[in-house]
Amino acid sequence: MPELPLPLPTNRAFVVQLRAQPPGAPFAWDGRVEHVVSRQMTHFHTLDELLAFICRVLADVPAP
Repeated sequence: MPELPLPLPTNRAFVVQLRAQPPGAPFAWDGRVEHVVSRQMTHFHTLDELLAFICRVLADVPAP
């Protein structure tokens, strides 16, 4: 029997909301991100800004 994957820890969960783009417009990394447990939130305009926020928050989260 295959092993079941470990459950995903809720203290590492984020909600990412992307701003709607007009039809035909190129994809843009523009939106907001919120850490579910701490409710820390920021707006981002680039993928680098999104990832920097996630890395900063996860640095303070205990490893599973």
